[in-house]
Amino acid sequence: MEILWWSLIGAMGAAVLLLAGKIYLMRRAARELEEGLREKLRADTNTLIDISTRDRDMRRLASRINGELGRLRAQRLRYQQGDLELKAAVTNISHDLRTPLTAICGYLELLEQEDVSGQAREYLGIIQGRAELLRQLSEELFRYCVVLSDPGGLNREELCLNGALESSLAAAYTNLTGAGIMPQVEIPEEKVVRRLDRAALSRIFSNLLSNAVKYSSGDLEVTLTGDGKVIFANRCRALTTVEVERLFDRFYTVEAARKSTGLGLSIARALAERMDGTLTAEYKDGKLVLTAHFP
Repeated sequence: MEILWWSLIGAMGAAVLLLAGKIYLMRRAARELEEGLREKLRADTNTLIDISTRDRDMRRLASRINGELGRLRAQRLRYQQGDLELKAAVTNISHDLRTPLTAICGYLELLEQEDVSGQAREYLGIIQGRAELLRQLSEELFRYCVVLSDPGGLNREELCLNGALESSLAAAYTNLTGAGIMPQVEIPEEKVVRRLDRAALSRIFSNLLSNAVKYSSGDLEVTLTGDGKVIFANRCRALTTVEVERLFDRFYTVEAARKSTGLGLSIARALAERMDGTLTAEYKDGKLVLTAHFP
């Protein structure tokens, strides 16, 4: 009886050891799957996930994951190729549009010098406005596609944010005052220096100031902080959370403004991110607050 009892204990111990070994191997295989999946998603390689275990169920799971990764990779390649083709097409179209648009605007200026009736002059003004908007849209489309299709086109150098911001404000002063906006500017005395592209930074500031000219209710506060944040805040009509989140979408405008293409903030964010910065928006206390941060 005692021999039977010890045999039973030995069998149970062997079963426990076997089960513990099985659990250990499955946990190791799960970790291998996790690490392999993370690596393949990050590196975007054509290699497959491989696991050391011979368990049929775990290897079947690895095979299913490899199949899904293959389909995901194929879809990603199709998207990237289509995106590149679309950008190239838009760039070419916007470039081709600029020549006839320049001619149209030139002839409209000549026509404006002719002696025409009041009604005809009114129509001429409408045509000029639409032609100018189309010209701006083609220019913005061209710049937007160039920005996105040339990830290595930045020339970084040591720049003082203080001076760059002052220069952009000076360049936009006529437009700001013409819209009845007298900006309140707060720039620290100590220099805030970052390695940035001069033209890209100027473009970001210019687009943010242009946005204020179009949508401000008559005020603008511009603040530079010591940690590299440039804040543009202005009163505007109440915005919903969805509207604020969509401000950086291509072609989106808060309202149907005649002189807005809906690309300015998209270009500004793309340039900021290419320089390892961020551009965010929030609606707070009745003001639209746009923050460019270069950490």
